Amino acid sequence: MNGASREALAAARERLDALTDNTSVDAARLATELAAVTALLDREVSLRRVLTDPAQSGEAKAELAQRLLGTQISGTAADLVAGLVRSRWSQSRDLVDALEQLADVADLTAAQRTGTLDDVEDELFRFGRIVASNVELRAALTDRKATASSKGELLRSLLGGRADAATERLVTRLVTAPRGRSLEAGLESLSKLAAARRDRMVAVVTSAAPLSVLQRQRLGAALAKLYGRTMHLNLDVDPEVLGGIRVQVGDEVINGSLADRIEDAARRMAS
Repeated sequence: MNGASREALAAARERLDALTDNTSVDAARLATELAAVTALLDREVSLRRVLTDPAQSGEAKAELAQRLLGTQISGTAADLVAGLVRSRWSQSRDLVDALEQLADVADLTAAQRTGTLDDVEDELFRFGRIVASNVELRAALTDRKATASSKGELLRSLLGGRADAATERLVTRLVTAPRGRSLEAGLESLSKLAAARRDRMVAVVTSAAPLSVLQRQRLGAALAKLYGRTMHLNLDVDPEVLGGIRVQVGDEVINGSLADRIEDAARRMAS
């Protein structure tokens, strides 16, 4: 997003945070309702265009949204949607993207309230690794011919009772309604949103053997000092990393593995 849409999303995130600061608001229910509105506006292109039409006043669009949705979702969710359509959007699709993100943030907020946000972060990461290593599973989850219900049933068999409820809801929405995103991109986006709930960055750490608790603590402290923010470590083990570690933060890679130092030395010798 850029321009007006970015500003509208930022304002909506602030309103969502203000709403969910009130513990009487059911964040998980709010997430489900926002996801339902996302699906509706993703499907009904003409309605989406009306609700983002810059020629119409914000109040007129908000009143329309309230009339259409007020009896279908809670007052809290309806008010949040009304606030969204009052804003200006660079593209009509940006409104749907914003709603989808707010639904995800609401579910992560629900996990944060129950003290399971760290578990959700780790489960999203591990699920991504499992999918990446299982070609048949990835094919089943991304099969365009498969129905949403069949994909949902597959995910229930994989995650039901084994993962946090918020993780299951987040992954199920991503798989059954990808909206043009790849599974990998969607999981990465969810991981970043989860980290942002605590104003943390995510570092993917790959080592030849599992790191000890002390090693994890030292690495986390060093990265926090380097980036000036608390760092959440997603740990992965790859026997092909001969020594040291490989750390990726966003697009930046800090590579200290022995294997890569050998490759660098070989390249220098060859030149």
